[in-house]
Amino acid sequence: MTVASQVKQCLSSLKGIEASLGAFALKSEDEEARKVFHETCLQTRRVIADIENRVGEMEREEPQYKGF
Repeated sequence: MTVASQVKQCLSSLKGIEASLGAFALKSEDEEARKVFHETCLQTRRVIADIENRVGEMEREEPQYKGF
């Protein structure tokens, strides 16, 4: 497995985690827990954006990784 495919797999996992955190934030009845889930979801979105940028850089530098 190439580094590019591992990074993309990690990105996919992070998107799933973000979705779960968002769902927990919506379903939680405890206000403090809801706030923590929401904040963590936002942090995860920032990490996802950073990794998406890196994937774009990898694809521009190494075209053979595009589409993996």
